[in-house]
Amino acid sequence: MTQKETNPYPFSDSNKRYHTFDYYTRHAFGGKCARVPLDAGFSCPNKDGSCGRGGCIFCLSGSSAAHGATLEEQYKAALEVINRKWSPVGYIPYLQANTNTYAGPEKLRRVYAEAASLPDSVMLGIATRADCLGDGAVSEIVKISEKLPVTVELGLQSSNDETAERINRGHTFDAFVRGYEKLRAAGGNVKIGVHMINGLPGETHSDMLKTAGDVAALRPDMVKIHLLTVLRGTRLAELYESGGYAPMERDDYVATVCDQLEVLPPEAVIGRVTGDAEADVLLAPAWSRRKTEVANMIDRELYRRGTYQGIYFEKSEEKL
Repeated sequence: MTQKETNPYPFSDSNKRYHTFDYYTRHAFGGKCARVPLDAGFSCPNKDGSCGRGGCIFCLSGSSAAHGATLEEQYKAALEVINRKWSPVGYIPYLQANTNTYAGPEKLRRVYAEAASLPDSVMLGIATRADCLGDGAVSEIVKISEKLPVTVELGLQSSNDETAERINRGHTFDAFVRGYEKLRAAGGNVKIGVHMINGLPGETHSDMLKTAGDVAALRPDMVKIHLLTVLRGTRLAELYESGGYAPMERDDYVATVCDQLEVLPPEAVIGRVTGDAEADVLLAPAWSRRKTEVANMIDRELYRRGTYQGIYFEKSEEKL
């Protein structure tokens, strides 16, 4: 029998032993859907001085919106590229750049309405910070979710406050949880995603696994697992070039992701299992360019272990 036929994981119809975004969209919307990253020109409180300056040490400054492209123009350009490769049944406009709740209600209402009305949209994605979920922002998210399902993606990166300070994150884990719980309590047709980053400066395997356990306890609808990549022009690049930071090795990353998947809730959608970067800005690690290879290694390792997403979820505290 094949790996697919013997796969014990319930949210899969392939050899994947975790809840892929592809599986989710096919069952939620009737086929493959494409996320379309958009830049609405928002800023970030960790860049403009509200809670910090310069952003996180791994963050690139800049905005495509500064070049004058509207959301509709960005969307159309992206669809031309996507549709040359495959034919999605729908699209997910994804307000990705910077903090997309960091504005007054009037601007949020206008931007969300414009993004939600883009042709063939099946869901709206909003990337933001948990410390930027004021009453007005939460209200606008709930309102737009009455017209189109919404997934709000919250960047946690690590639940370790020492790591958060080290990377200039600008908020604590307690602040993250308060924002998360506020959004969850607001209701509406809103799902919540949480981002984690593996390989942050100073973090151990135990730190990364603890973050996964802390995230699991929140029961998010989606989790994105990223690899920390070193990008030119960032403070992380300066640290790397001075010898103060070494990226994760590929095998360590694969093993860590598998450990994290095992303690995450079994039903949570895994939006990604690694990160990537444009070739012209990527300094390290070089192996991060081979995303498919890394994903295949994760598949093989879970199969070798005989495990799958959520197998240790109920015992995650014990495992930690």
